[in-house]
Amino acid sequence: MLEFEVLSRDKKTRARRGKIITRKGSIETPVFMPVGTNGTVKGLWQHQLLEIDTQIILGNAFHLYLKPGLDVLEHFNGLHKFMNWSRPILTDSGGFQIFSIKEKKVTDDGVIIKSPLDGSWKKITPELSMKIQQVIDSDIVMVFDECLPPEVDRSYVEESVNRTTAWAKRCLNVHDKERAIFGIIQGGFYNELREKSAREITFLDFDGFAVGGLSVGEDFDITSEILSFTVDFLPDSKPRYVMGIGSPDLIINAVDNGIDMFDCVLPTRIGRHGTALTWNGKVNLKAAKYKYDERPVDPECNCRVCRNYSRAYLHHLFRREELLAKLALSYHNTAFLNEFTHRIRNAVDRNQYSEFKNDCLKKGLIGSRVIKY
Repeated sequence: MLEFEVLSRDKKTRARRGKIITRKGSIETPVFMPVGTNGTVKGLWQHQLLEIDTQIILGNAFHLYLKPGLDVLEHFNGLHKFMNWSRPILTDSGGFQIFSIKEKKVTDDGVIIKSPLDGSWKKITPELSMKIQQVIDSDIVMVFDECLPPEVDRSYVEESVNRTTAWAKRCLNVHDKERAIFGIIQGGFYNELREKSAREITFLDFDGFAVGGLSVGEDFDITSEILSFTVDFLPDSKPRYVMGIGSPDLIINAVDNGIDMFDCVLPTRIGRHGTALTWNGKVNLKAAKYKYDERPVDPECNCRVCRNYSRAYLHHLFRREELLAKLALSYHNTAFLNEFTHRIRNAVDRNQYSEFKNDCLKKGLIGSRVIKY
């Protein structure tokens, strides 16, 4: 259900350019995946996602299970038809909700968790997670895992790694093989537990592998160290995915370490609050200094927003709390990250990746802590 090929490599880092082929089309990597938790990338129409060349989106199995529910998704034969999206969909199994929702009980059998919608208690097991994703009909499904916060002690992390491996095996036992399935590496911030998890998960017959449990509140240097260490244990021949990253700094760091896929709510979330991603760093369009600014959001960007509207106009919309301001920056920021990863791919292809990174550093798009090669 999935093919992967490395097309070119950077000579100074582990950065690589590749192609993933799914049943719904091919994906050029490295790739940023916008998050469509409830079957929508917040603030964007599906035709706008296509317009800015979004190759794949991420949906959340747990939230889609709650609403609209499996009955609706079964009626529409899956999420693609329901939301009118023809390109690939990857679904998060619900493991992140173990981290983000406080009211829950984790057992070896599964998780009993309180619904954020109506307060009812739901039991999610690896088997149910696989069933939900099959009904969603996603093209890449993720195993059910336990994502932990940074402050958890080592003894619990070790217990959780064992649980995540056991759950991964249970997911494989009921996987229908009509779609690709990725295993997830956990282990907190302990190198020996990361190695243990990586060896156990990569031993299993998955189509790709994700590094989970990062970007959950830890410092950048810790994220970088754990990621670099963990990648050493991932096979070169299969796609690699880091869950939950979307800032240019973290994307470059991930690509440096040979990562092919990443997702985050960042572009639409910060866009709704007035912050634009640009090739010269972040711009807060709510600031008074943009009141008379005739420039586009980003002079280097060719998206629909930058071709048509000034910073002053968007500043005005935010000051008046107009919905269009949030929609415009959500669109621009998502387009920006799509273009950012497009330029990364081109740079690796042309053996100019180091030059690309140095240019980003000079412009202020990324910080000096990212440049390690």
